[in-house]
Amino acid sequence: MSPTAEPLPPFHLAFPVHDLAAARRFYGGVLGCPEGRSSPDWVDFDFHGHQIVAHLAPDECRPTSTNAVDQHDVPVRHFGAVLPMTAWRELADRLRAAGVRFVIEPQVRFRGEVGEQATMFLLDPSGNALEFKAFERPGQLFAK
Repeated sequence: MSPTAEPLPPFHLAFPVHDLAAARRFYGGVLGCPEGRSSPDWVDFDFHGHQIVAHLAPDECRPTSTNAVDQHDVPVRHFGAVLPMTAWRELADRLRAAGVRFVIEPQVRFRGEVGEQATMFLLDPSGNALEFKAFERPGQLFAK
């Protein structure tokens, strides 16, 4: 984003979960996302300034396909956040301390290449894949 550009608007993402209590424990407790509004069928979370909504829909929860990226099987259907490097490292430490199992352990991929990034993948209790990434040089986010 250039210095004169408007701030990015928050995005909104709705996704299925099999159990709202488990979603609250994971997104609110493990990830530290403040809870917003809720009903018996859904709950909002503040996901790094963005609105994500866990909807109770057990029949919609299923494993996702993977594609090979930098010698790893990356879940095709995933969402996440690009964090400052310090916040990424703190999150990786918090997730490890919480005993979270990673689909792809916290690491640097594309090392020495355009787009070098720290990344980690994990699943929420309903099998939704999340990726958190960070760049030492944030301008590399869209670099070719």
